[in-house]
Amino acid sequence: MTEYPELHHERAGSAHAPLLFLHGGTVAGWSWEEQVEAFTDRQVVTPDLPGFGRRARDDWPGLHGAADIVAEQLATLGVAGPVDVVGLSFGGLVGLHVAARHPGLVRTLLVSGPMLAPAGTAVRVAGRLQLSAWNAPWFWKAQATAMGLPAEAREVFVRHGLTIRRETMHRIAAEIYPRGGLPANISRYTGPLLGLAGARESAYFRRSLRALRQAVPQAEIRLAPRMHHIWSIEDTSLFNAVTGSWVEGRVDPRLLPL
Repeated sequence: MTEYPELHHERAGSAHAPLLFLHGGTVAGWSWEEQVEAFTDRQVVTPDLPGFGRRARDDWPGLHGAADIVAEQLATLGVAGPVDVVGLSFGGLVGLHVAARHPGLVRTLLVSGPMLAPAGTAVRVAGRLQLSAWNAPWFWKAQATAMGLPAEAREVFVRHGLTIRRETMHRIAAEIYPRGGLPANISRYTGPLLGLAGARESAYFRRSLRALRQAVPQAEIRLAPRMHHIWSIEDTSLFNAVTGSWVEGRVDPRLLPL
């Protein structure tokens, strides 16, 4: 599963822009399988970001570097932009940096649960505790349970999690925690942007969305009702419907205002 293909529906027609899904910080491209199956009418790209999946041994290049690598991956796969970008959690951060550094490559952008505000004490303490147990199988099994992953996905999640180097996550945290991950030059991106968080996520993610609204005046900011952080798996049908509406130019009316 860690060798999950990165390009799907290669022969799909060109009536729709390709969809680029960027994964969270404990998974890899394989975590988008349900979305790949839902959007068969367009090319779908699910790259493994540096330090994850097939690239688990790669050093973390920083958010700027990761954004450039994503742009290079699209070119290598022969995917012509602009693309619709969907990023969850850590992938949302990378998506914002892709939009800031390569604004012409992004047609629309949807990010959910990105860490954009400086990390407070609670976030930092939780991060230190996670890193202390990072290489323990029980930690990954507990994470799978907390995320509400279905039984068939838990084994893959644990097996993949144990391939992610602690040093990778340490470097990512050191980059994001002090100031948050919002790109300083995000104003270069003037296209549609939907910023989301699960309604049951911590207050930190609402602060992050408010920072996004302040930095990107055209951003639509909403909450996904009843959802937690990894709601692409928690409620796949809702996540896919929200994504489908957004790339067609609409905000799903079930989303809540912030």
